[in-house]
Formats: sequence, C-alpha cells, structure tokens
Amino acid sequence: MSRKLIIYFFFTVYCFLFTAILNAQDIPAKPNPPRLVNDFVMKLSPTELSSLEQKLKGYADSTSTQIAVVIVKTTGDSDPYDYAIKIAKDWGVGQKDKNNGLVLLWATETRKIRIVTGRGMEATITDAVSKRIINTILKPYFQAGQFYQGLDVATSEIMKRASGEFEADAQSEDGGSIIPFLVIIIVVIVVLVIAAKRGGGRNGGGGIMGGLLGPMIFSSGGWGGGSSGGGGGGGGFGGFGGGDFGGGGAGGDY
Repeated sequence: MSRKLIIYFFFTVYCFLFTAILNAQDIPAKPNPPRLVNDFVMKLSPTELSSLEQKLKGYADSTSTQIAVVIVKTTGDSDPYDYAIKIAKDWGVGQKDKNNGLVLLWATETRKIRIVTGRGMEATITDAVSKRIINTILKPYFQAGQFYQGLDVATSEIMKRASGEFEADAQSEDGGSIIPFLVIIIVVIVVLVIAAKRGGGRNGGGGIMGGLLGPMIFSSGGWGGGSSGGGGGGGGFGGFGGGDFGGGGAGGDY
C-alpha cells in the first residue's frame, strides 16, 4: 500500500512539473533586440508595425510609460489573463521605480483581447477604462478587419488617459551641457564687441570680429548635431525597465 502511495506521489509531482514547463514554454521570450510591438503571427504589415513601434517608442521616451502590444496565435491552455500577466512580469514592462507599464495582448486564433496594467497605471487606466477600450474601440475595429486601426486608436486612447501621470527622467547629457556653452559664447561675443569699439575702424576691428565670429556662426549648426540623430531617425527602443504588475486590467473577445 505504501509503495502505491509513493508511486502516486511521484506521478503527481511529475505531472505538475510537466504542466508548469509546458505553460512556461507557451510564453514568448523577451524580444532581443527589445521592441514594444511584438507581432508573432505577422498580422501587421511592415509599415504598420514600424509606425506603431515608433509611436509607442516616442511616448515611452517622453513619459517613461511603456505600452507593449503582443500579438500571438493563441494562449494555449493558459487563461488569457495569466498569459498576459506573465509576459508583463517576465519582460518587466514599465519602469521599476514607477511600475508604469501596460500590456495589450491579442490572441488572433481564439479572438481574445486582454489589457493588463502595471501597479502605477491602475489609477488612470482603471479596469473600467480597459474594458471600455476593448468594447468600444478594439472590438468594432477587429470585427471589421481593421486590426492596425484598432490598435492605433486604442493605444492613442491609453496614451491620452495616462498623459501627465509620469514624466521621463531628465537627460543631463543633452540639456545640462548646452547652458554653460551658451554662456561662454555670449561672454566671448561681448568681449569682442568691446574690443572692436575700442580699436575703431582703422585697426580693422570689424575684420577681427568677422574673422572670429564667422566660423563660430557658420559652425553653429553642429551644436544641435548631437541630438538630431535621436529624433526621427528611427532609433531602437532601449528596453524594458523591470516594472511590476498587480491584478489590474480587463479582457474580452470579438
């Protein structure tokens, strides 16, 4: 009798571990290189994918809030909520100190939609708001076959409602260094103007100023060169910040 109990015990443990492994394998690995829009079934065209990615990246850059869109074929035997929350936690969507992440999961084959919100987002993107976005935006667009438009409008609504809740961390390397540089330029110009007035026209003061200020003025285009590359140049998303998630969000189908 005891032998049967031992066999039954180990068999139960084996089934539990095997099920856990299968469930873990169902979750997509964190994207590398990191992306905010992850279409694993190629529902979106390359143009649509790029447009939505740049939109969400720009929002993340300016607010630090990360909205991740994940498109899969099915969640398998996993409940869509469990599937979405595991992606959110394993990937670490949002900032660690703000927990301002959100995952919009769409399972195309089972026609399931799930929105899960980070702990820091629950006050603005409430469960009722998430449900409303699914029912009034995503469902109608998806039923009409307008998948990109639905995701575009839904993410815009999320961005609008969360706007002002968080701010991006200050970038000291861009904004902090330009002010002292401008002060130096102003001081140099003032000194040159004074020197020119004292020297008068017979000493070629104007020529001195032209010779010194000319290169500075015409080379001033380089002052903004360091920051121009990161604007519309299509720089990649920097990565998820380790945000945490509770139980906020909503689900639905179409």
